[in-house]
Amino acid sequence: MNFSVRIALTPSPEQHARLVALQSAFAQVCNELAPIVQQTRVWNRVALHHMAYKALRERFPQLGSQMVCNAIYSVSRTGRLIFQTPGSPFHVAKMAGRPLPLLRFADTCPVYFDRHTLSLKDGQVSMFTLDGRMKFQLALGAAQEAAFHTRRLLEIVLQRRGEAFELAFLFGPPASPVAAQAATAGEADAAPDDAAANIAEPAPAELAPLPQMRAALVVPEYLKVEEVAA
Repeated sequence: MNFSVRIALTPSPEQHARLVALQSAFAQVCNELAPIVQQTRVWNRVALHHMAYKALRERFPQLGSQMVCNAIYSVSRTGRLIFQTPGSPFHVAKMAGRPLPLLRFADTCPVYFDRHTLSLKDGQVSMFTLDGRMKFQLALGAAQEAAFHTRRLLEIVLQRRGEAFELAFLFGPPASPVAAQAATAGEADAAPDDAAANIAEPAPAELAPLPQMRAALVVPEYLKVEEVAA
C-alpha cells in the first residue's frame, strides 16, 4: 500500500520568490509541451522525450536538463489522468474523430523532483531552483523518517496551497527486509552523499500510480482542459 508524507516549508520572502519563479518556469515548459500532446495524441513519457526534449532544452536553458525531463514526466502523467481515466469525458476512446482538448497548466502547477534535483540528508533537503540550490530543514516524525528507509520513494512534488508551499513524498509498499536493511545501512541505490533516503529516479517508462485512475475524473485546480471545436 502506498504511503505519502507532506511537509510544510517555511521559506523566507526571498526563498518564497525563488519557489514561485521555479513553479512558473516549470509551468511554461509544460504548456510548451501540451500542444504536442494535443496534436499527436501521444503522452507516453519516452515518446514525448524523443519528440520534444532537445527543443525544450534549447528554449528553457535556465531550467536544466533534469527539470525539463521532470516537466515531460508531469505532462505525461497529466495526459494519463485526462485521457485514460475511465470516467473522463475526454477519454481517448470517446474522442475518436474529434481533436483532443488542450491542457493548460497554471503557474501554481506542481513541480516534480528526482534524485538529481532534490536530495535529503540528516533531515535537510537540498532542492534545485533557477538561482541555485535551496536548503530547508525538515521536521520529520518517527514514522515519516522510517518511510525514507523502508519504502521506495516514487514521487517528490513541490506544491503550493494559496501562498504556502509544501513538499509531498509518495512512497510505494515497504521494501523487503533485506532491502530495508541495506537502505538503513546506507547501501541503497542512491549514493550515500546524494541522499540518506532512498530517493529513486523512475525508469524512463515508469510513472507513479494515479489514485484517480479507477474513479471519475477530477481535474486538478491548476489545470484547464480547453475543448476544441471539431
